[in-house]
Amino acid sequence: MKSNEILLQFFSENFPFNKEGLDELIHAFSAESYGKDALILRPNSTELELRFIENGFVREYYSSNFKDVNINFYGSNNFTTDLISFLNNSETHKYQQCLTEVNLWVLSKNKFEHLLEKYNCGQEIVQKSFQKILLAKESLERKRITMTKDELYKDLQMKKPDWLLNIPQYHIASYLNITPETLSRIRKRIS
Repeated sequence: MKSNEILLQFFSENFPFNKEGLDELIHAFSAESYGKDALILRPNSTELELRFIENGFVREYYSSNFKDVNINFYGSNNFTTDLISFLNNSETHKYQQCLTEVNLWVLSKNKFEHLLEKYNCGQEIVQKSFQKILLAKESLERKRITMTKDELYKDLQMKKPDWLLNIPQYHIASYLNITPETLSRIRKRIS
């Protein structure tokens, strides 16, 4: 695994910490690796760690009646934490599974809360994180209601080309709420 410079860059660009606080935060993360298909989050558990993806892909999904429905994918330079469970000490209803080998930087909730309190920066981090989640969910809802399936796929081509290159097409189809066969027809029409 590379050094934790990726974390330093992420936090420097996105969140307010003084130099001492930022150094302490970055060094509190530990490196972990998971193999393809490993589950890193299961329903009926409480999220107790922040996970930042250095490399690899993770899918987030719900499962019921033997059907999985993908709701998001996370790749390099993204957090893959169920933030609502993490912040509210509530049970999650989601699964998160590694689609590839995944290298993570992990920080326990206890260490995170201690550092936020120590450096008095927690409220802004939480607000910015929730704003980002809400904007993404609202954008996806709007797109799913107002766009055709072809337009949704074209949107992925423009905004998430790494998904189309690295995530199996049947997972993309589930995310778009279409069958793999429909996705195949869309891809042929658009090519």
